[in-house]
Amino acid sequence: MPFWSRRKPIHEELAEGTDLLDWEPGRESAAPAFSGTLDVLHGGRQRRWDTVATAEAPELVGDRLEFVTMPDGVLLVDEELPEGAVSPLVEAIEQELDPPYRASAVRRGEAVWAVAANSIDVVEVPEKVDGDTVSLVVQGDERTLLVDERPTWVEIPTLESFALERHRDFVLDAERLDGDLWAVKVNPL
Repeated sequence: MPFWSRRKPIHEELAEGTDLLDWEPGRESAAPAFSGTLDVLHGGRQRRWDTVATAEAPELVGDRLEFVTMPDGVLLVDEELPEGAVSPLVEAIEQELDPPYRASAVRRGEAVWAVAANSIDVVEVPEKVDGDTVSLVVQGDERTLLVDERPTWVEIPTLESFALERHRDFVLDAERLDGDLWAVKVNPL
């Protein structure tokens, strides 16, 4: 074989006959990656939920429900529901996870619901923020801030100091829950 002809790269030769060459990277869901522990029982994938449970909630209507439980136990739900209708789901989650948390529930039967939740950090942000989502990336001296996915030069010291207490370089994602209260997730870079 002449020295100028090219063979396939060794990784392609070794992977022939398998489906490894057909693999394309991609995200499994639109949900942000959870920075918790790895689920070694299921191939080392990161866990999507901190806890999952089922509960009977016969008073709930519809097929899906999302809610947030605040540190003081107050529930934030976008829909009008009968008093106490969400309580069975809350009780099921709180056997494993203390508030605050964000939960998502799906009807699995006439009265049976599956509910999953992730713990969240809730931060009171007294600064005026003209939007409902904030993304802040700090790496060394570089700083990028997006409010509602638009670049801005405003400063939000409460969120920045919250993240700096945890990591020197970070990505912060925050979503307004109610008024000055924000759900905040900080990941290291």
